[in-house]
Amino acid sequence: MPLDTITHDRTPEAAEPLVHQVASPAPSKEAGAAIEERLPNADPSERVPVDLQAPLKGRTSGRPGRMARFARETLKTVATLLIFVVAVLAALVIWNSYVTAPWTRDGTVRVQVASIVPQVSGQITEVRVVDNQYVHQGDVLYVIDPFDFQVALDTGKAQLRQKAADLQVRRMQAERRQHLSDLATTAEQQQLYVGAAIQAQAAVDAAQQQVAQADINLKRTQVRSPVNGYVTNLLMRVGNYAQAGTNNISVIDADSYWIDGYFEETKMAHVCVGDRVEAALMGYRDPIVGRVQTVTRGISVSNAAPSTQGLPNVNPVYTWVRLAQRVPVRIRITDVPAGIPLVSGMSATVTIRGAESRESGGSLRQRFASLVDRLDDIVHGPRPSPACVPRISDEDGATVTLPTPKPVAPINPEEIDPGLAPGMNESPRARELQMSDDLAVPRRTDDSR
Repeated sequence: MPLDTITHDRTPEAAEPLVHQVASPAPSKEAGAAIEERLPNADPSERVPVDLQAPLKGRTSGRPGRMARFARETLKTVATLLIFVVAVLAALVIWNSYVTAPWTRDGTVRVQVASIVPQVSGQITEVRVVDNQYVHQGDVLYVIDPFDFQVALDTGKAQLRQKAADLQVRRMQAERRQHLSDLATTAEQQQLYVGAAIQAQAAVDAAQQQVAQADINLKRTQVRSPVNGYVTNLLMRVGNYAQAGTNNISVIDADSYWIDGYFEETKMAHVCVGDRVEAALMGYRDPIVGRVQTVTRGISVSNAAPSTQGLPNVNPVYTWVRLAQRVPVRIRITDVPAGIPLVSGMSATVTIRGAESRESGGSLRQRFASLVDRLDDIVHGPRPSPACVPRISDEDGATVTLPTPKPVAPINPEEIDPGLAPGMNESPRARELQMSDDLAVPRRTDDSR
């Protein structure tokens, strides 16, 4: 704003703040006169008194200004170095997290499924389960019409009694021929009767096994669950025909859940058998806790498959791009949070916490050494531990068995038909004397009276 437009009706106290304090020498008398000449219309009584001899305030030396500029430059340098260090650390952490840290989003819940097939054929007359029902081992799932198998069992038992009776008769005949003299029989007859007894024994053994088979077939008309689990995808109905050897019902083994984590081969150096694992399912917050159980020792190699002419089939690859293979790692589940149902096929983010859990109990020096090792792994590559994945597993596989029918022990024919032919071992003369004695006993009793 020009000075000639300033109103001069202000008091000296109000006009004092308008004087600019600049770092310049005190004005001379000629400068003061020039200022008064530029205000011709102002009343001399109302002009602001100006002390031309008083120096203006705010003059400072040059030393503090140089110190301030040095401080600003130093602060900029330190901030730049700090930002650089933070960026480098962030890059290392991100590299460690996405390249070398043992975790993967490629995890899947797995389970064993018992595919149940009937061992006998027939029409289904009763279904005792519904879809997704929990069943115990040994529970009846459905029943096949047992009429034909009951008839076969009864017929086999009747034939067994017939053959057992025939065996007893032939044994007695053979034994009687052995006690006769050469005048009553010949050696050839004795051999024939002994051979007939042996054949009768074989017939009894075969009939006995047929009865056992018929009894097992009758029991197999009730199809039972071999495991504890859930009936899944039940499509059968009453009236369907069950074909022997054809799967018609499946039961998920509730005691066989595990998790497969497919880790990149660049992360396998940090995978150790027995390490603690956390698997977070996609739809739940709390993770499932487990342990590394085994590491798969082989995956499919596409280059190993021969072509139609038997020649090796090699897939072309880019030399500057190397895709890491994924190795399945089996994880045994030890703890499932409440409210999380295990469903085979669910996706999980698998993180191995084994190294962190081992370091948590150590001292500060051990943690710092672990951090240095991690940084060294990023720069020079990971160094595997020799005890992480043993060459030979110390864990013995659990043997799972089902109760199966055992062969029936041979039965004595006399137990099948007791008392079939009493006195067959006695000669006819001895039998007549025994009968005479039995008849003479009452007479002696009458004579004594």
